[in-house]
Amino acid sequence: MLSVSSLPAFAQLASSSVLRFVPSTNLASLDPHVSTALVTVQHGYYVFDTLYGVDANLTPQPQMAERHEVSEDRLTWTIILRDGLTFHDGEPVRAADCAASLARWSQRDGLGKSLAAAVDRYEAVDDKSFRIHLKAPFPKMLEVIGKPHSSPAFIMPERLANTPAEQPIQEMVGSGPYRFKADEFNPGSRVVYTKFEEYVPRDEEPSWTSGGKVAHFDRIEWHIITDKATAASALQLGEVDWLENMPSDLALLFPEGSGVEMKVSDPLGTGGFMRFNHTTAPFDNVKLRQFVARLVNQEDYLASFSGVVQDPTICRNMFPCTIPGVEEEGQEELGSLVGASADEIAAALAKTGYEGERIVVLNPVDSADITPFAVIIADAMSKAGLNVDMQDMDFGTLLQRRASKAPVEEGGWSIAPTSWPSVAIANPALNTTIRGEGAAGWAGWFESAEIEEKVADWLNAESEEDESRIREEVNEIALREVPSLPLGIYFPVTAYRSELEGVLGGSVRYPWNVRRR
Repeated sequence: MLSVSSLPAFAQLASSSVLRFVPSTNLASLDPHVSTALVTVQHGYYVFDTLYGVDANLTPQPQMAERHEVSEDRLTWTIILRDGLTFHDGEPVRAADCAASLARWSQRDGLGKSLAAAVDRYEAVDDKSFRIHLKAPFPKMLEVIGKPHSSPAFIMPERLANTPAEQPIQEMVGSGPYRFKADEFNPGSRVVYTKFEEYVPRDEEPSWTSGGKVAHFDRIEWHIITDKATAASALQLGEVDWLENMPSDLALLFPEGSGVEMKVSDPLGTGGFMRFNHTTAPFDNVKLRQFVARLVNQEDYLASFSGVVQDPTICRNMFPCTIPGVEEEGQEELGSLVGASADEIAAALAKTGYEGERIVVLNPVDSADITPFAVIIADAMSKAGLNVDMQDMDFGTLLQRRASKAPVEEGGWSIAPTSWPSVAIANPALNTTIRGEGAAGWAGWFESAEIEEKVADWLNAESEEDESRIREEVNEIALREVPSLPLGIYFPVTAYRSELEGVLGGSVRYPWNVRRR
């Protein structure tokens, strides 16, 4: 049994109408068009909905849409909305809302920008249908607007979607199965959602982000508990119902029959990464990035995930090895200095041109999954002769610091840990960790016209053979340029009280279908 010295003051008897959930990190950003953080995506699925979702096979399925039509020349897509769609402010969902939402989202999201480049204009035909007029055919339309993660094309009222894309929206009004309770939001402590009674689920069985999203709880409370042992204790005592992620070391304390069930939350797993800042020294130097990649022993980074439900997977590839067709291809680029002598490492470092610049490693101590990544890479770089400054902070602060392009002397950063559900980085267009969009891209701001050209080729590919070939070409470039460091694939475990059922698999913990027995 876990020792409980002091538990949060939210203890209460289990209720059939209230679900108490502990997210893995604080909800620091509310706008799911602006933030790619997993916790924000998860929040987004409570409040908002998408035109298309994906099933467990990652096949696009209609969600808010009833159907679509494509013109013979493939330059016009008409999307017809299903009946019963209503926003939380009581207004009906209109085609104009959908068009404005796609336009805003596609200014921020990497995959969305590819769509934006192909779109000539949006046209609201009437309240139930709108057209997407294209400059050229865009074969992967449904895969793009139905992407399940980081960040999905969530639909919001036109009045909110007209907010400049770089400015976070301040009002959380969607058409999803749960309302956001702004009056009960306490950042760093509690987030509350209540069932949206006017939400009309689809008739199909739920599967990932598609199908019937049936809300069985009147109220869902997120309790932010940064100490994972305290969170596990609360779960054990029935003071919370569900932990988004159970740390591996604590999971071993819950044997069968303990009243707590555990399952791999996402069968495709999660990729661990270290993200370089490419805009400032010293990691604007590709030779130094290549050197650090040669120090990476993925076994070290994955060790803490072993022995619980499903063991992690070594994957020396810029794409997840759990995605069909992806195999290890980076054995020479990743980890080739592991086990080398001090003289060999020093000689390799000397060839990089490194001049002793300070390397700031951001370490989110409240994020149990990824804080070991920062500690291990900092130790490896320090032992290899680099000038390392590891700075501890919470995950919300990391997100704020990571947005800065300032040099380290002015509060900037050099390298930071992160993780991405495999489904979110499964192909060249989706894989934010290697996209080469520069200043307009993800924090770290890697720039590569070569990769972006390949992404455009992949988006226009119309055969699986061409898609696979282009993915391999992109992987080869990324292994050479090292925009990010892949650390392998692990399988997060979600844990919940045994009286819950209907917990679905997917890249985040979805609130629908879950109910108390």
